[in-house]
Amino acid sequence: MNGKDRSVNVHEAKTHFSELIAAVERGETIVIARRGKPVAEISGCGGAPRRTVVLGALAGLSREIDPDWWKPVPDDQIREQFGEKYADEVGAP
Repeated sequence: MNGKDRSVNVHEAKTHFSELIAAVERGETIVIARRGKPVAEISGCGGAPRRTVVLGALAGLSREIDPDWWKPVPDDQIREQFGEKYADEVGAP
């Protein structure tokens, strides 16, 4: 066993299975023993390790939307900004 290996008995493995899986996700190898003899080994599948998300990492990057943004735009403004073609496509008379 190397420095990242841990040995547990069958009962401990059944009792703490979720914790052992989390340890495997961190890169550890778990050896399961029965009466002190190794009988199985749990190791990672080589997938990407789980990433830790830092809450608040995006704090301050958002902006408030002007409440008037949602209000309908008058047809003449649509025609002025985008021309007749687009005014017709959005249903302006």
